[in-house]
Amino acid sequence: MNGSAAHNGNADRRELDKFAELAHRWWDPNSEFKPLHDINPLRLDWIDAACGGLAGKRVIDVGCGGGILAESMAARGARVTGIDLGERALSVARLHLLESGEELALDYRLIAAEDMAAEAAGSFDVVTCMEMLEHVPDPASTVRACAALVRPGGRVFLSTINRNPKAYLFAVVGAEYILDLLPRGTHDYARFLRPAELSRYCRQSGLAVDEIIGMSYNLFDKTYSLGADTSVNYLMRATLPANPGD
Repeated sequence: MNGSAAHNGNADRRELDKFAELAHRWWDPNSEFKPLHDINPLRLDWIDAACGGLAGKRVIDVGCGGGILAESMAARGARVTGIDLGERALSVARLHLLESGEELALDYRLIAAEDMAAEAAGSFDVVTCMEMLEHVPDPASTVRACAALVRPGGRVFLSTINRNPKAYLFAVVGAEYILDLLPRGTHDYARFLRPAELSRYCRQSGLAVDEIIGMSYNLFDKTYSLGADTSVNYLMRATLPANPGD
């Protein structure tokens, strides 16, 4: 984020502070961020396949946090910019990249999505915004920024949590209070988004929704998988049409 990003209104200081307190544990696969480590191979392979290969693509990861997805996309050969409003998380991301010793095309910036969109509209082949929309006051604004950042014909990848009784039971009660997969208070049920709502935000931003796929957690073998069940966690792929009206 540059200096002006601090004035962006689409951020919740409580959310930023919450993740700041845990930032030093971001790359510990057995920490509160274990679910992100567990699902990362799934979402990485899905993105890689859906965009025809990340290698050589210019990618921006909106809400990159500590860099788990951003770094893995860069390792696949993408030129990645990771942006976030969490200073501590970005510090951890930069430190992990340095300590890895890998020569990756990866840059982290402290800037809001809306400000980045004003600065670099249409600059990216791929835009990712994963596990972030349920943490911002105005998810539609974030989707608009993602649509502005992608070039015509480029892909936008989003993920969030559905809003229904099952999602509340699994994502809040189960994950935070029973299974201890996440710290209590991680999610605010009122900010969950139904697929129809997120699809509408995409269409209003000029994006064409190509795919909606669910992500499920198996209680018995403690693994995640992608499939047809979008009732709790889901991912969405959209394209900015190369020609208006497509």
